[in-house]
Amino acid sequence: MEHSFWLAAYTKPRNEKKVYARLVEAGIETFLPLQKRLKQWSDRKKMVEEPLFNSYIFVRITQRQYYDVLNTAGVVRYVTFGGKAAVIPERQIEQVKQLLVQDIEIETVAEEFEAGTKVEVKFGGLKGIVGEIVEHSGKRKILLKIDHISHSLLVTLPVEYVTKTV
Repeated sequence: MEHSFWLAAYTKPRNEKKVYARLVEAGIETFLPLQKRLKQWSDRKKMVEEPLFNSYIFVRITQRQYYDVLNTAGVVRYVTFGGKAAVIPERQIEQVKQLLVQDIEIETVAEEFEAGTKVEVKFGGLKGIVGEIVEHSGKRKILLKIDHISHSLLVTLPVEYVTKTV
């Protein structure tokens, strides 16, 4: 069996869900992290599912499927590192999946944070996730960095849920 790996692809703006549907229809394992948000319009409020990372979609493919993804309508290009499509570690995809099933506040941030205390979550549904503590808006939050994409996730967790890593 051919080896598969996770890659991140850029999509055209606001095309993430359409690209997801096209890739799934083509038989490609695809992950589009979505988060429910309350949207306010002038006349109403509604819960909507929005992509956690705007214009990003994750695909688990074999080398043979590489161009199938690129040739999908709405896909712009792969996220690259050093001129090659950047492989996203499986554990990071799993961490994002774990985060999404929790009823916790997640913020996506594109800014860089100062390196802080490295911690590991010891309790709850996020047990085993490694990140670092940051102060953001006066709250202590855990920062999870995803390799090769320019976003991090800020998660608010009780400080007693984490321990320092060595």
